[in-house]
Amino acid sequence: MLVKSYSAAVHGVDALPITIEINPGGPVLPGKNNFFTVGLPDNAIREGVQRIESAIRSSGLNFPRIRLVVNLAPADIRKEGSAYDLPIALGIAAATRQMNDAMVGQYLIMGELSLDGGVRPVKGVLPMAILAQKRNYRGVLIPGDNAREAAIVGSLEVIPVNNLREAIGFLDGSLSLSPYRAQPSDTSMLADGISPDDFGDVRGQENIKRAMEIAAAGGHNLILVGPPGAGKTMLARRLPGILPPISIEEALETTKIHSVAGILPRNSGLLQQRPFRAPHHTISDVALVGGGSNPMPGEISLAHNGVLFLDELPEFKRAVLEVLRQPMEERKVTISRAKHSLDYPASFMLVASMNPCPCGYYNHPEKPCVCGAGVVKKYLSRISGPLLDRIDLHVEVTPVSSDRLLERNPGGEGSQAIRSRVLSARRRQQERFRERQHVHFNAQIPPGALHEICTLTPDGVALLKTAMNRMQLSARAYDRILKVSRTIADLDESDSILTEHLSEAIHFRNLDREGWAG
Repeated sequence: MLVKSYSAAVHGVDALPITIEINPGGPVLPGKNNFFTVGLPDNAIREGVQRIESAIRSSGLNFPRIRLVVNLAPADIRKEGSAYDLPIALGIAAATRQMNDAMVGQYLIMGELSLDGGVRPVKGVLPMAILAQKRNYRGVLIPGDNAREAAIVGSLEVIPVNNLREAIGFLDGSLSLSPYRAQPSDTSMLADGISPDDFGDVRGQENIKRAMEIAAAGGHNLILVGPPGAGKTMLARRLPGILPPISIEEALETTKIHSVAGILPRNSGLLQQRPFRAPHHTISDVALVGGGSNPMPGEISLAHNGVLFLDELPEFKRAVLEVLRQPMEERKVTISRAKHSLDYPASFMLVASMNPCPCGYYNHPEKPCVCGAGVVKKYLSRISGPLLDRIDLHVEVTPVSSDRLLERNPGGEGSQAIRSRVLSARRRQQERFRERQHVHFNAQIPPGALHEICTLTPDGVALLKTAMNRMQLSARAYDRILKVSRTIADLDESDSILTEHLSEAIHFRNLDREGWAG
């Protein structure tokens, strides 16, 4: 008899419902394949017949020697991956009357089968569980290792199974399985989210810490330029410790992306900290932005609601860096293919670091630069002007003196104190943007609202005009200075952008200064 089971296909970071129809019967062709899978399956699904047959036999059932047609509907959507093994096997068992089919259609089912009948974890379970809730399924039947991930979705019955026999017994009514209950640690946020890397351990570099405080308060992009050993990477890795705690909504968005990418640790629930992604400079443009023959999220999407750190920025291929431009503006990336396109969220803070020249010692207070004439400009030109324009804060990092390094007590301000000011500034921004959808902090201010939100005094207008002319700033750099000024004013708890706020924002455009690179 014809039996239908239900699963899902991941499309971008969301899931689409898939109906699996199993129709046994028809003439058997001797010496021919009598198992047909239709509906645009990929190789992993076609090869699944071998796993399914072995799993069914290992579970004490008979694999029918009759003609079997498995249809994955809708037929115009390409199906990929091994998550269809379990729903197909259960459908075959029900269609050949080896189990009761009454409950098969009440659950969204996914899982990969091993040859001995075990159920292996799959990726993309969270968006599939969200789909099951929206479609009013009774629950999901999934691998045990994916239970915590699916339990993030409240009011959904999550049935974890470890092997095919358990799944058959549960749906047949002969085995009682308790739904997985979410633990408080699955969905609760960390108490403070403070990173173990604390700014209090940093000696000196007060100017850099101030720039990072501004970046964290307004969600601004930041680039650090300085010689080797000045502390650029060490400072960047302390930035997550002063960011606001991730909210439930942000954590759910980010966890979905990591689930689709298949990088969630086994038995993991909701992500509880903002992501910090630091890809190596040998990364390809597809790995950074996402895509591929089987499109997957890239590093910029995995850094959604967190930080993307690009160390040694000029060493990245130029083509790789240029793909950042559109996502940095639109906070999403669109992967287009001949028959479909996918949108992946990409609202990240870009933090980059670089040496000022190939030898690394240009503008060093003690060590001479050995680079020839024009080499510094050529090195800096590896980063295009449009990309630098999209980075709000350009900060020059100078080495800390040996006397300061040898101090027994660093005496610097810790991350907790900095973070309290960041949180206060973010609260002001949340109040300001409460009526604006998709705008949560100053870096997201839309162009049409910029002059309404970032009003300047007459002295401020004159100062910015002078800076624009002397530094030959672009219109985009002008917008960035206004947004950074607004953030500095928020940190000072000022309703107006004062001249000193604007001056500090202009000060943090080091790479725009005439003659900086010689």
